[in-house]
Amino acid sequence: MSKTVTVGISDLNVASAPDVLVTYALGSCVGICLYDKVTRVGGLAHIMLPSSKDALRRSGDTYKFADTAIPELVRRMEELGAVRSRLLAKIAGGAQMFAAITSSSIANIGQRNVAAVRETLKMLRIPIAGEDVGENYGRTLYFYTEDGSVRVKSANHGEWVW
Repeated sequence: MSKTVTVGISDLNVASAPDVLVTYALGSCVGICLYDKVTRVGGLAHIMLPSSKDALRRSGDTYKFADTAIPELVRRMEELGAVRSRLLAKIAGGAQMFAAITSSSIANIGQRNVAAVRETLKMLRIPIAGEDVGENYGRTLYFYTEDGSVRVKSANHGEWVW
């Protein structure tokens, strides 16, 4: 019997088949799903900001940033038997939720988050197998460790699986 593991904002978790990882409220944040299809170990991170280098860091902020959360997610998955060279990524979110705000650094935080996620995955040599990023709407993401599929739901845009 599968269980559902909720991943909050600035949070991450790992699970094995047949469990489901879910995260809510992906606006400008990005959800990063990593999957090893051999061990059927999956991980999900919900990052809020692109880089820990640009922020005043506090203890416990590791999961908030793309550049620190993704390596930690990989480490936790390896503890469950995943092998880095087999990992594939799927990402969702990175919307422009604040179009009315004129400050470009705030208005384009979603784009910056997506770029930082892509760059970090590239540095770790983890290919992106699918993505649903950008636009101007929020998403809820369900990640199925049984087969590595992702279901995205949006209040105004329906739902889709990839």
